[in-house]
Amino acid sequence: MKFGLHFGSRGVAGEPDSLKAIAQKAEALGYDQFGMSDHVIVATNVDSAYPYSASGKFFAQDTGISLEQVTALSFVAAATSRIRLLTSVMVLPHRHPMLAAKMLATVDVLSKGRLIAGVGVGWMAEEISLLGGPPFANRAAASDEFIEAFQELWTAEKPSQQGDFAQFDDLLFAPKPVQTPHPPIWIGGESKPARRRTGRYGNGWYPVAANPRTPLDTPQLYGAALADVRTEAEKAGRDPSSISGALLAIYCRIGEEQEGRDGARLAFTGSAEAIIDDIGRFREQGLQEFLIGGDGSDLKGTCDRLEEFASEVMAKVR
Repeated sequence: MKFGLHFGSRGVAGEPDSLKAIAQKAEALGYDQFGMSDHVIVATNVDSAYPYSASGKFFAQDTGISLEQVTALSFVAAATSRIRLLTSVMVLPHRHPMLAAKMLATVDVLSKGRLIAGVGVGWMAEEISLLGGPPFANRAAASDEFIEAFQELWTAEKPSQQGDFAQFDDLLFAPKPVQTPHPPIWIGGESKPARRRTGRYGNGWYPVAANPRTPLDTPQLYGAALADVRTEAEKAGRDPSSISGALLAIYCRIGEEQEGRDGARLAFTGSAEAIIDDIGRFREQGLQEFLIGGDGSDLKGTCDRLEEFASEVMAKVR
């Protein structure tokens, strides 16, 4: 079992000294992945529903503060030497595919092969529009082409693609990423289309546990969904065992239990022993990479949180 962290690109993770400190702390404690979220800008008028809250309200609507994700991870790369750098996740319609491919390849080169490219189709129509992305209704089709563009640019000596949303030819793309054939691509999302996309393109499936519309908060729900991913891989002619099963339980906390949808304890909350048991039951269903939210209210609180989870959960699971 591998363990990772997800940070919003603001707050404690949004200041240079504290970002460096928590990245180095995470590496010293033995975490495997350091992930950062992706918002380039936040529109002032947002009608799009945030998928990970019951109300649909986006929690970071207040100020719009957010570092650019890939640039921030390059800073983390310079401050560390082992921990893997995860885009958690990159919203594919936010960037031109050739530029995004070069940004990601640059981080992989400068980190000596530590990038994991977590990607998703996005949910905020207003942000995608402001950034000049594809029409919101076409974002899934465009995202598929963007992933294909990444793979082509990262591997082909003479890259070429002629799609509806990504077209290029007559170019050189170098340096290539350090990892071969290319950095792992983790596909974010819980929906059936996200599972199909993972089966076709992904090296890992990276859903969120607490999507109210597609919950994955029990071992049975997670296991059935992961099995669906692997069925989609077989349909695409790929080896289903080559796709790792990840899960982000951003709310995971040692301490007070949270109430789940059925009135019982929400998985990955409560005592360390209960969380260890949850991880074990999810591992039986195929979970291999477990990530939690790392953000604390301040630097000390964040470091204390990382230490507590590392000593009380990670060390005992491993």
